[in-house]
Amino acid sequence: MSDALVLESIRKTVTLECSVEDAFRIYTAETDTWWPIESHSIHGGRVEEIIFEARAGGEVYELTDTGEKAHWATVLAWEPPHRLVLAWEVDSGVVGTEVEVRFLPDRGGTRVEVEHRGWERVVENAAAKRADYDSGWDFVLGEYVDGTR
Repeated sequence: MSDALVLESIRKTVTLECSVEDAFRIYTAETDTWWPIESHSIHGGRVEEIIFEARAGGEVYELTDTGEKAHWATVLAWEPPHRLVLAWEVDSGVVGTEVEVRFLPDRGGTRVEVEHRGWERVVENAAAKRADYDSGWDFVLGEYVDGTR
């Protein structure tokens, strides 16, 4: 496998049986109701809330039961209910990558497209990090779909 192929953007798509507005709200304002906190957060089971600051330049972070704050991302674009872009910083090994999420009407529901890009900027173990995130997004988005039912 060539490095160019390994470093391609991760692209995932799921379809939800809800409106674009609801899909965006659940993804951003109700993240802690569906995100797999135990396995995909900094503080695991101690996380009580995931916060999206609803503006470009805002922050995405988790808060624990004791008030500890752990940074996940910086909001680069905030365009409700259709699009958001995050500088993904939850893992120091993937700083420099971006996650773009688009919410599109699709036959009475919503198609959600996730692109995680910028792998060429990852300094160490880019191929391994990308592979981990590729399967990780499948799991996370599966939880998101289940959380909208």
